[in-house]
This record gives sequence, C-alpha cells and structure tokens, in this order.
Amino acid sequence: MKKTIMALSALLLASPVFAATTHATDDTVATAHEEANTAKEKLHQTQHQGKEMKLKSQHAAEGKSDNLSSKASEGSQKAWDKTKEGTEKGWDATKEGSEKGWNKTKEGASKVKNKVSE
Repeated sequence: MKKTIMALSALLLASPVFAATTHATDDTVATAHEEANTAKEKLHQTQHQGKEMKLKSQHAAEGKSDNLSSKASEGSQKAWDKTKEGTEKGWDATKEGSEKGWNKTKEGASKVKNKVSE
C-alpha cells in the first residue's frame, strides 16, 4: 500500500512535466507540418510549371501555339493544377485540424483523469 501511494504521488508530481512535454511536441509537430506543406506546395508548383512548359513546347513544335484549341488546353491544364493544389491544401488543413482536436481531447481527458485521481 505504501509503495502504491508513493508511486501515485510521484506520478502526480510528474504529470505537469508530461503535459509540458506533450505541448512542446505538439508545437514541434505543427511547425513540421507547416514546413512540409510549404515544401510540398513549392514542389507541386514546380511540377505544374514543368507540365505547362512541356505542353506549350509541344504545341509550338506542332505549329499550334497560336491556335485557340491549344490555348484552351493550356488554360485547362493550369486550372486543373490550381484545383489540385487547392484541394491538397484543404485536405492538409483538415488533417492538421483533426490532429490538433484529437490532441486537445487527449489532453483534456488526461486532466480529468488527474482531477479524479486527486
């Protein structure tokens, strides 16, 4: 019984340290997500520029660079690429928001558990 009380006391004393560690980790993860999203966005923009240039050069090689259908095709490609980028940004934001919500839920549950234990 005495060992149990000592172990529980040690755990309660250490719980703020665990909470601080979790918070710091959450901030670190959020920063990492933000940097990864920025890198991914730049990569996709570069890829899309490459596709657009390839399409333009293909149209120029075929002698259709001033053709209405080639301009429409290039515009469609640009619009599609922007749609994909926007969708991906939205998905990333949703995923990160869900992760933050889940972390807050875990943190709240931990606080409730600690209050009940007291």
